[in-house]
Amino acid sequence: MLRTIFGLFSEDLAIDLGTANTLISAKVRGVVLDEPSVVALKENPPQVLAVGTDAKNMIGRNPDTIKVVRPMKDGQIADFKATNTMLSHFMKRCNNGRILPSYPRVIICIPCDSTDVEKQTIRQSARSAGAREVYLIEEPLAAAVGAGLPIQKAGGNMVVDIGGGTTDIAILSLGGIVTSKKIRVAGDKFDEDIISYVRKEFHCQIGELVAERLKHDLGTAVKVERKDLKHVKLQGQSFSEGRPVSFSLTHDDLYEALKSSIRQIIETVLRCLEETKHELAAEVAEDGMVLTGGGALLGGLDQIIRDQTRIPVQIAKDPKQCVALGCLKILNEGNAATYQV
Repeated sequence: MLRTIFGLFSEDLAIDLGTANTLISAKVRGVVLDEPSVVALKENPPQVLAVGTDAKNMIGRNPDTIKVVRPMKDGQIADFKATNTMLSHFMKRCNNGRILPSYPRVIICIPCDSTDVEKQTIRQSARSAGAREVYLIEEPLAAAVGAGLPIQKAGGNMVVDIGGGTTDIAILSLGGIVTSKKIRVAGDKFDEDIISYVRKEFHCQIGELVAERLKHDLGTAVKVERKDLKHVKLQGQSFSEGRPVSFSLTHDDLYEALKSSIRQIIETVLRCLEETKHELAAEVAEDGMVLTGGGALLGGLDQIIRDQTRIPVQIAKDPKQCVALGCLKILNEGNAATYQV
């Protein structure tokens, strides 16, 4: 009886708890939240000032009295208290103003090599935020489902999920992961690469929000023809002069900044293929792989992976939402317990 009453005021949720962004899908309504995984806290007295986009906009602008944190690092919970705060805030927003902020079932995606301690931490965090049942699903599997790959069939399905903190690579067959690799090179590392490049080449400091914007505007994994080069003018803090100075960047600069990280991702893809059974690897070579996650949108990334592996590559439809949509599909089909780790 109580379960029936609770069900009137809540619905199951699927959560892609990412390093860069958190996406939440509700069983009936689809994707209901897509916000940066950021929390702004006032330390004295303790107070939550902002969560999500509002908190992210404070990065680089906050005084010492305000702490802006990213609770997730490399796909794992780095700050348990801040993660609880963020999850609770997001889940309450998804409750759509209803009376009880409680949820029958919640599916959360985790990296494929998460430890038992990390899994337990995520379960506790979700329960603290209102979940009564928590299912943990490996990210590459959810991404493959969200991308529409036929993972239940006896065939090689390869997904490369490039998120904020990690790139998860997996080959799946018969509803499970056969071979997987994870590398801590993804969207956040791209931002760090850009900041380091500007520091080295222009002797200037730029913030992570500026680096992220440059990644979206100019980011490329391949050389761009001269006629297509785009210039972006920006300001940075000069190390030598101690004041803001202007300079310009092009696609060539972003290519140079990112090429080392791109190479690491490709090498990890090749290692995953090398460690896969011949039959499945041959099927992947014929059918190709799918790129998911926000990093899949980096210009020319599919092209360079295709050139280096000699395997067909396609970018999933709505790559940023693949994990959340995959979780939602699993939720709607009632298969959470089957895929749980």
